[in-house]
Amino acid sequence: MLVAMMGAARRLALETIGWVLLVAGIAALVLPGPGLLMIFGALAILSQQYEWAEKRLDPIKYRALRGAAESVETVPRIVMSLSGVVLLVAAGALWLAEPDEPDWWPLPEALWLPGGAATAVTQLVSAAIALALIVYSFRRFYGKPEARAALDAEVDEADREYREL
Repeated sequence: MLVAMMGAARRLALETIGWVLLVAGIAALVLPGPGLLMIFGALAILSQQYEWAEKRLDPIKYRALRGAAESVETVPRIVMSLSGVVLLVAAGALWLAEPDEPDWWPLPEALWLPGGAATAVTQLVSAAIALALIVYSFRRFYGKPEARAALDAEVDEADREYREL
């Protein structure tokens, strides 16, 4: 009985983590953060329990990898990606410093840097993840057209398999 309870608790914990990651990943698609990476992680966890998640795992994985490859295709894209990291670090530092509301701020004081240290930490963690992904993408794809071609072939194959389901 204890083993069954442990199994149920594990399943509940994994499902909770999976659903939270999925919601956070969807939010991170429009907010600062690694949205596709979080969605992929959520689907990897949820695919242990749900067939629908398993069916969507490969397409999300390949979309994320394709985005990673495209982010380092040219020097201007690399510069833009790194600029995003710098902006996230700067915003996180601003939130950590918690400066007083400036005189020119037209909105209520409660709307000046909302979230406090928690917001700063999420911005800094997002910057660290983004930087790691840029380095990974650069090492795997930059100046390697054969790596991009192999990825495109895998994406096409995954798309065909997904359409057949």
